[in-house]
Amino acid sequence: MALMNKLNNNQITTPVRWKNLMKVFGFEFNIETFNKLIEGYSEKHRYYHSMQHLNYVLLSFDESVQLAEHPHEVELALWFHDAIYKIFAKDNEQASAEWAKEFLHKQKAGNSIIDNVYKHIMATLHNAECRDNDSALVVDIDLAILGVPVEAYEKFEQNVRKEYRLIPGFIYKKKRKEILQSFLDRKNIYHHEFFANKYENQARTNLQKAIDNLS
Repeated sequence: MALMNKLNNNQITTPVRWKNLMKVFGFEFNIETFNKLIEGYSEKHRYYHSMQHLNYVLLSFDESVQLAEHPHEVELALWFHDAIYKIFAKDNEQASAEWAKEFLHKQKAGNSIIDNVYKHIMATLHNAECRDNDSALVVDIDLAILGVPVEAYEKFEQNVRKEYRLIPGFIYKKKRKEILQSFLDRKNIYHHEFFANKYENQARTNLQKAIDNLS
């Protein structure tokens, strides 16, 4: 709950933070891109994949930055990972990754940076095993919401349903159960010990309860 309390009391996605990240890479301020990112996460149809989510993942990153091999690439990937989110689209992660790639090309970033940021964002598809340390960290951060206290998790499920409110209930329940069960079926939901110790047990409790509620 401490992380949620910090989130309520802090605005993480500030222009200063973005400017400092750009400076590390040797880029210009790129305030236009910052504004477009904020605009994207602030879209009215977003109830979970919103500014609050972006703030949460960046705050979670701040608490686990020591795990990253290339922390600035991880942070940039988090800024972009849900930048494009259309409810009925099946390529949101790829579209977000492509935007990040295009942005980095324009900044004349090195190929390794471009490839890594793209790879980290695509890892949030959660459909393949992560063998890269930093991609695994991005995934763990993105899935931290699964292990929050019960009340916060229930709010998360409610917000996801609001995003898909146009989907008939019987279809939504079937698809949602499949997604939640896929995480529950994993030997380990989290890759890094830091996240496993903090979230694994509660995440499994939350997932099972959510599945039961959808039955």
